[in-house]
Amino acid sequence: MDNRISPLTSQALQASGLGFKRPTASGAVGGVGTGFADNFKTALKEVSKAQNEASRLQTQVQLGNPNVSLEETMLAMQKAQIGFQATLHVRNRMVQAYTDIMNMSV
Repeated sequence: MDNRISPLTSQALQASGLGFKRPTASGAVGGVGTGFADNFKTALKEVSKAQNEASRLQTQVQLGNPNVSLEETMLAMQKAQIGFQATLHVRNRMVQAYTDIMNMSV
């Protein structure tokens, strides 16, 4: 597995509005006591929402709805794909970090 951080990951999360928020000095995000797990769950929900929206738009284009443009649909599909790839990348990093920690000798 490549140990370099891909620039696509952070750019993709920011571009699709799925970026993780940095904790404040007190350890809270935006004044609320949430952690990485909550941020990751929120990102997963946003990716799922983007995928559902892209699927809905794709269906509307296939049905010939004149109110839905092909360009809008393609853009929604790309955003959903990039968001999914970025989230998958973060998950893979977490699994790798967990594996590395578990393999450390005490």
